[in-house]
Amino acid sequence: MNKDTDMQTDVRPVIECRNLTRTYKEGPATLTIFSDISLTVGAGETVAIVGSSGAGKTTLLNLLGGLDKPSTGDISICGEQIHRMSEARRARFRNQHLGFVYQFHHLLPEFSARENVMLACTLGGMSVREAGQKADAMLDQVGLGERLAHKPGELSGGERQRVAIARALVNEPECVLMDEPTGNLDEQTGESVQRLIEGLRDRLGIAFVVVTHDMSMARSLGRVLKLEQGRLHPLPVAS
Repeated sequence: MNKDTDMQTDVRPVIECRNLTRTYKEGPATLTIFSDISLTVGAGETVAIVGSSGAGKTTLLNLLGGLDKPSTGDISICGEQIHRMSEARRARFRNQHLGFVYQFHHLLPEFSARENVMLACTLGGMSVREAGQKADAMLDQVGLGERLAHKPGELSGGERQRVAIARALVNEPECVLMDEPTGNLDEQTGESVQRLIEGLRDRLGIAFVVVTHDMSMARSLGRVLKLEQGRLHPLPVAS
């Protein structure tokens, strides 16, 4: 076990990866994105992953979310090997146990904030009434209780990202995966979203894995790992 990239407590693991390698074929050549990566993330822990553009951060996040499969190695999410599931089962598992937030919010423009968040529930089979109640409560938690009926075009960039975070959290996942969640926001709005992430983690006990280029944000959130030359390296939290 690599103690540098594993959690340092006895907290129940939400993510456990062992010896992950991801390669791609480019004609006759084989391109290695990363190799032999091991990582454990505990319940309620926040791990920030940093690294230069093209280092493979988003590829790693896609593997953790079951959106891609490793070339070798194992990924266990909440005790289940997600990469060995069928496509249909993996989709259901993601809906129940994982949340996703991207740099660009990917909200449906014709839907209100409430409807965008409800959709994550109804896709999992929840009734419209219950989905509405959960969406209202989650949007209130992220500070948008007065903006339920507004469509994305009527919201600021920070508000749209808060809707995306509410959508990721509404099914009460064990872990939320974030890819540059503040990368498309101005500094002040980014700091507001950062504080929101910290508060939700502390209140709800959800694990977060955050890919970011912002070292200040990374260090403030918790454990920081740098993906460099295909390997994960721990960085000190304090500057």
